[in-house]
Amino acid sequence: MSTPRVVVTGLGAVSSLGVGVDRHWQQALGGRAGIGPLGLFSTASHRTAIAAEVPADAVLTPGRNLSRTERFACTAAAEAVRSAPRQVLQSPRAGVFFGSSTGALFEAEQFLAELLQHREGRLAPLAAQQNDGPGTAVARTLAVQGPVVTFSTACTSANVALAAALDALQSGEVDLAVAGGADELCETTYAGFNSLRAVDARPTRPFRQSRAGLSLGEGAGVLLLETLDHARKRGAAILCELAGAGLSCDAHHVSAPDPVGAAAAIGNALQAARLAPDAVTFVNAHGTGTPHNDDAESKAMHAVFGARSAHIPVTSTKSLVGHLLGAAGGIEAVFTVLSIVHRLVPPTAGDEAADPALGLDVVTEQARALPAQNVGLSTNLAFGGNNAVVLFRSFLP
Repeated sequence: MSTPRVVVTGLGAVSSLGVGVDRHWQQALGGRAGIGPLGLFSTASHRTAIAAEVPADAVLTPGRNLSRTERFACTAAAEAVRSAPRQVLQSPRAGVFFGSSTGALFEAEQFLAELLQHREGRLAPLAAQQNDGPGTAVARTLAVQGPVVTFSTACTSANVALAAALDALQSGEVDLAVAGGADELCETTYAGFNSLRAVDARPTRPFRQSRAGLSLGEGAGVLLLETLDHARKRGAAILCELAGAGLSCDAHHVSAPDPVGAAAAIGNALQAARLAPDAVTFVNAHGTGTPHNDDAESKAMHAVFGARSAHIPVTSTKSLVGHLLGAAGGIEAVFTVLSIVHRLVPPTAGDEAADPALGLDVVTEQARALPAQNVGLSTNLAFGGNNAVVLFRSFLP
């Protein structure tokens, strides 16, 4: 029996660029980054004062007992499934596969601050929620009756969720999956990355010679995935195919990436998709903008693609929306799919030349045209050395 093909039939996005896939794509094509002064909490005690914060006037799914993360997740999911009939979602054959790192930590911080001020009151429901909040909120809102699974593997969480959704669809466990990730800014994470000196006081500049760190962000990216047969039966518009996914672990260091592990994850994704390295036409890189990550990631690409590494268009959409941590793979998968649909790679934001020492063809200044048929690689590398890569390709009937 042949393995079912898995296709993308819907997208949803929330980030510092606003709400909605169309808005994200237009902003991305112009290289307009949503990174600026952080207003969610005071930055007076931190080294930096910027982040990629979802605009205060963004129209999000309402919910009195929903955290910011859950509202991001539900808003993006609602957009992703808007073309799917209700009966298709409210089925044991539909599942939710989500990634999150911070969960409702911002709300927990607020509760703790009130508690330390000796205010009376009981524990707010939001403060008691854990990392599975976004996925379960999406499942509850959409009335999904199949498996609901949350992954928390730091910055690879959403890509791991996409890989799990792919497995569930190919194995026949489900016919349809709502998959992606959501995370929110919080002071605990902000302080931690500042302590590590991993964040830049300026907006992040991935793959640039003067890169000095990442910019933290928040939001959600969600994909609607289906088996090809299921999508065809309901007459769904097919955007592209999720061809494969690959996971690996560096087994090296908690925070310093090893290119061997990243190269292994890319190789695993290609093997799962039954594609040769030469098939890849562009890369949406992890591209955090830290000196070590960008160097290690470039070495991984050289290990996999050889001399072609200097000619494969590479972008980092973290330059636009910041690093969404557990949701990074979700929002970056959305951008990768859009690149395939529109046959354009958005530029990596920034006004400096790419670092020639990396030997990569970094897309800067303006979008780059792609051929008619494309294979896009979206990579995420996480603390702990775990790596997750997903591979999308143009849909061919």
